[in-house]
Amino acid sequence: MVGVIRVLLVDDDPLVRSALSLMLGGQSDIEVVGEAPHGEAGLVLVGELEPDVVLMDIRMPVMDGLEATKALHERPSPPSVVVLTTFDADDHVVRAIAAGADGFLLKDTPPGDIVSAIRTVAAGDAMLSPSATRSLVSRLRGMTANHRVTQAADRLTVLTERELEVAVCVGRGLSNSEIASELYLSIPTVKSHVSRLLTKLGSTNRVQVAMVVHDAGLV
Repeated sequence: MVGVIRVLLVDDDPLVRSALSLMLGGQSDIEVVGEAPHGEAGLVLVGELEPDVVLMDIRMPVMDGLEATKALHERPSPPSVVVLTTFDADDHVVRAIAAGADGFLLKDTPPGDIVSAIRTVAAGDAMLSPSATRSLVSRLRGMTANHRVTQAADRLTVLTERELEVAVCVGRGLSNSEIASELYLSIPTVKSHVSRLLTKLGSTNRVQVAMVVHDAGLV
């Protein structure tokens, strides 16, 4: 992404919003364009302000963050969403990813890592905190392995050979520029492949693509 990253804060705690706004205000490439106390108000502001990234709490009145994230990703050209919460339960991680979140971080994440996550998702990549990754892996291990592998492999059969190569790179956590370098492609070409991956696999973000690749045993 080129230029300033426009960020919307959605959290029912005004102190949290204030702290995040103060922290992000010191970044030359990030601008906090608005704040909302719950998901419903956040959806309205997204339409008005067109932010690049939304920092979304989970537990909020009126409309929670998971419902709001799902509603956002049903819109054309939605912003990237980073779920920022005090809860790292397995169910929250999986539900956030299923809703379309591009990142999942705990509120006690160091400020520098939150800033990095915003830049990462704004660039089209995904970001999970270490604890969220452990929760996700733990949850996946609890599923029936053979069924998961078969189901994931079946989903990947719709991809071309090149798309599968890009999918594996996404599963390895590579950025678009890293994929371009490894596969000798231009970055716009990589972005086109990733866009087709999302469509063919019925995924809303790169994390979901990575999950399919991991489930199929290709990473």
